[in-house]
Amino acid sequence: MGAGDFAWADGLRRAHFPPERNRLPAHITLFHHLPPSVLDEVTQRLSSICAGPPPPARLAEIMLLGRGVAYRIESAALMAMRDDLAHAFTGMLTPQDQARPRLHVTVQNKVSPQEAKALAARLNADFSPRPFAIAGLAAWHYRAGPWELAGKGMFRG
Repeated sequence: MGAGDFAWADGLRRAHFPPERNRLPAHITLFHHLPPSVLDEVTQRLSSICAGPPPPARLAEIMLLGRGVAYRIESAALMAMRDDLAHAFTGMLTPQDQARPRLHVTVQNKVSPQEAKALAARLNADFSPRPFAIAGLAAWHYRAGPWELAGKGMFRG
């Protein structure tokens, strides 16, 4: 995310995500699990993709996740980048990653449905769709609790 959008989204996440479960900063998930054996190829592809311009994106709406809340992101260009990566890793994707994702930034999760509904209502009270900056792409290693940055690229075009 761009610096301003990241600060805003991560501030909401820190304010509303249960602290004991908040192990990553605010992010948009393109894939949940790629095999570690393709890490070098993933980082090369991220670098190549990020040589171009950032994808236009829009903060579209507030999503109620049942036990959490997120902001839906609309970006045909980001989805096209994700589709290209998915095609490159055909046969290696989990069933979850074979499906097209609903791009979003989660600001709350693992709370009661009532708590999630209350936050969604508060956030909806002054929400307006707006542009949303995408600054780069990153890959992370899950380390049984902590996460470790595996590689990233920042858009340059």
